[in-house]
Amino acid sequence: MSPLEILHEQEKDRVPGLIPLRHERMAASPFAFFRGGAAIMAADLRDTPTTGLEVQLCGDAHISNFGGFASPERRLVFDINDFDETLPGPWEWDVKRLVASVEIAARDRGFAGAEGRAAVLETARAYRDAMRSFAAMTPLDVWYASFDIQSLLPAIRKTLGGHAVKETEHEIARAGSKDSARAARKLTEIVDGRPRIIDDPPLVVPLHELLPGLEAQHLEDGIRAVMADYRQSLSPDRQSLLDRYEYQDVARKVVGVGSVGTLSWIVLLVGREHADPLVLQLKQADTSALEAGLGPSRYANHGERVVQGQRLIQASSDVLLGWLRTTGIDGVERDFYVRQLWDWKTSADLTTASASRLTAHARLCAWTLARAHARTGDPTAIASYLGSGEAFDHALAVFAAVYADRNQMDFDEFTRSRGDGPGGL
Repeated sequence: MSPLEILHEQEKDRVPGLIPLRHERMAASPFAFFRGGAAIMAADLRDTPTTGLEVQLCGDAHISNFGGFASPERRLVFDINDFDETLPGPWEWDVKRLVASVEIAARDRGFAGAEGRAAVLETARAYRDAMRSFAAMTPLDVWYASFDIQSLLPAIRKTLGGHAVKETEHEIARAGSKDSARAARKLTEIVDGRPRIIDDPPLVVPLHELLPGLEAQHLEDGIRAVMADYRQSLSPDRQSLLDRYEYQDVARKVVGVGSVGTLSWIVLLVGREHADPLVLQLKQADTSALEAGLGPSRYANHGERVVQGQRLIQASSDVLLGWLRTTGIDGVERDFYVRQLWDWKTSADLTTASASRLTAHARLCAWTLARAHARTGDPTAIASYLGSGEAFDHALAVFAAVYADRNQMDFDEFTRSRGDGPGGL
């Protein structure tokens, strides 16, 4: 299939009214298009040679899908933060998507070709070096390995200077305030003495604004019921935590670039003892874009596929991460995974990053991806294949440049076609 046909196929089960917004976001730049085109790249990689060494893939390992969030110990840690496409598969697919994203991001920033190539070479080298380090560790040491962002400050000062340290410290402070309390202040208001989610179309639309009274009540009752199913996906200690909160309101919320058009709900709960807010996100989980080439998931519920994949490859996961399945008012059965809407989440602003800042971020992403692969694959075998020389690095630099050219052609076709086809294209 052509890239546009792949997009049409991916979007056939999405909310039709949101497809134009998805396309608008993807049309912003070749990098935005790349971010929304995981299914296109998965199709491109399907027939490429691999070593046969499998890991739990992120499935969409571009550099904007890495960032900071709170660990259960309330440290700001750096890790992968998107798992919608996760599936077991060849480690090469994640690495190729990562290096391609570095090259495309560098071009988007207008960097010279040599600067983009240098960033890609550093990314490949960082992955190779990290995998060699993980191969020397015990499995338990690999499992415990993580990056506390605060601990990165000395290295940031050495490589990027004091200004970058101040920016990072500001980001740490800002992330620490980005929690359910802030989400409630931003997204809710008091109506008749009860907290309600504010109507902010098309990004946030409360249920009572989406549907007439009886239909809204019916769906709200259904959401209350499926929250009980979600509770069963949690461990007993997390169930006890959730039980201290009670349901207040629900709204549809638009998210991301690649995810626009899938259903995403935010559910407002309030603590029974202290009336403290807890905002959960219910995000639709569809068939992974990788399944066409790798076969179906072992999990019948795609929400569980996402959650179990995240738990395998992320060093610390949201304590309220879970899943559910429900039938909507349209009679369609859908899977969802559930997480806190904001929990110190932060990401790098690549739209203003210098070449050195982009390269430093890409190296950190590469280390993190190697750690994820080492947790579920054979780091010794992968490290042996990569070797100690630079052949791997240069091969990936060639691939990244070729794929960036291909992405540009796909983007050009996409932008020419907007408004001409089904679903908004």
